[in-house]
Amino acid sequence: MAVLSVWIVMQKRAPVSTMSWILSLALLPFAGFVIYYFLGPQRLGKQRIRRLRSRAAAHTQADVALLRQAAEEAPPALRHLATLGTAACGLPVSSATRTELLSGGARTFDAIFDAIRAAEDHVHLEYYIFEPDRIGTALRDLLIAKAEEGVVVRLLLDALGSKRIGRKFMAPLHAAGVHVALFHDTRIGRRLRPVTNYRTHRKIVVCDGRVGFTGGVNITDEEDKRTHPDAYHDVHLRIEGSAVRWLQTTFLEDWTYATGESPRGMNDESMRTMMPRVAPGEIPVQIVTSGPDTPLEAIHRMHVEAIHSATDRAWLTTPYFVPGEPALMALTSAALRGVDVRLLVPRRSDSLIVSAAARSYYDELMAAGVKVWEYKARMLHSKTLVVDDHCAMIGTANFDNRSFRLNFEVMAVVYGPALAKPLAAQFETDLHSSAAVRANREKRFWPRLGEAVARLFSPLL
Repeated sequence: MAVLSVWIVMQKRAPVSTMSWILSLALLPFAGFVIYYFLGPQRLGKQRIRRLRSRAAAHTQADVALLRQAAEEAPPALRHLATLGTAACGLPVSSATRTELLSGGARTFDAIFDAIRAAEDHVHLEYYIFEPDRIGTALRDLLIAKAEEGVVVRLLLDALGSKRIGRKFMAPLHAAGVHVALFHDTRIGRRLRPVTNYRTHRKIVVCDGRVGFTGGVNITDEEDKRTHPDAYHDVHLRIEGSAVRWLQTTFLEDWTYATGESPRGMNDESMRTMMPRVAPGEIPVQIVTSGPDTPLEAIHRMHVEAIHSATDRAWLTTPYFVPGEPALMALTSAALRGVDVRLLVPRRSDSLIVSAAARSYYDELMAAGVKVWEYKARMLHSKTLVVDDHCAMIGTANFDNRSFRLNFEVMAVVYGPALAKPLAAQFETDLHSSAAVRANREKRFWPRLGEAVARLFSPLL
C-alpha cells in the first residue's frame, strides 16, 4: 500500500481524486497494482502539429475584421470566455457561414450521409462508438463507394468504444482503400504502458474541409428511432465555413497520434485541399478540445466560466451529471444571484451508479435555486449548454470527471443567437417529456444511502 500510494501521489492529481484512488484500492493491496496500472491516471504526450495549426491560423485572418466587429457588440464576459478558450486549447475563434442544430439520430445521419455523398476530395471521420449494425453497415458501404470514386477516406475509431467492429466487417473497407485506424488499441502488449482508461470520445466528420459535424450522436442504431422506437434522444451540430478547419486540425492531430503517420505527408498541395480557403461567415464559432494530454481542462473551464458569466439563464443538458467542486459552485452561485439555472438529466441513464451519484447532488442544487428536470421519455444523451441569448455549447463532453479530465473531447461554442435560440427552443421542447424534481422528493433510507455511496466514487466516474 505504501508503494502504491506513493505511485498515486506522484501523479499530482486533485487531492480528492488521489485519496479516492488510495481508499478504493486499500482493500486490494496486491490486485491494486494491476488495477492502477491499467486504469489509473497518467499524463499522455500528444504532439500538436505546428505546421498544421499555423496553416489553419493563417486562413483565419479573413475572419479577423468580422470577429472584431462582433466582439465590440458582445458583452465583456463573452470576450473573456473566447480568450479563455484560445489560451486553454490553442484554437482561436473562427466563423461559420451556417450552423444547423440536428435533433435526433435520424436527422443527423441523413445530414452526414448527404455531406459524404457530396464530398469530392476527402472524408474524415472520428468516432467513439461505431457499431456493425444497420446504420453502421450503411455508412461503411457509403465510405467504400466514395473511396472507389477516388475520394480519400480516413476512419478513426476508438478501440474500446468500437470493440464490436471485427475483421470481417472491416475487410471491405481495406479492400476499397479506406484508411482505418484504432485509437488506443486495448490489446495488452500494444504499448509499453497501457492507456485503456483514455479514450477518444470525439465525434467528428469533415467533408472536403468545408462541412463539419460534431455533437453527441454515435454511429449506432440505438440513436435512430427508425430502427429503435426507444432510441437515445440526442442532438448534433452541422457547421459550414472556416470553423471547420479547426475540426479538421483536431482530426488530423488525432490521426497522426494514433497512426504515427502524417496524412499525405502534410505537403503544400494536400494542405490546400484539406484547409481550403473559404469566405468568412457572420457566425462566430470556436472549436474547443480537451484531453489527458494537457492539464488545462479547456472544456471544463469553458463550462464553468460560461455559467459564471450568465446574467439571465444557464440551461444545461447532460446524460451524466457528476460535477466537481468548481462546476457545482458555478451552478449554485449563478442560481443564488438570480440566474435561471436549469439542469436536464435522464431519469434513468445506462449507468445505475452514475444516476445515483447525480441524484446525490439534487438537494444542494435545489436549495440554491437550481431547477432540476429528469427526462423520462427515453435515454437522454444530449450534451449542451445555453447561456443567456449569446452563447451556446454543443459537443461530446458529459458533465463529469471522465469527460473533463480523462477522455479526448471536442466542443463547438457558438457566440450570438444563431445556435442559442434553436438550442433553447430544443431545451424547452425536451421539458415537455420531462418531470420536475420536487424539493420534497421521497427520501427513503436505502435510496439515500445508495446515492451517498455512489457520490463517494464521483472522482473516479
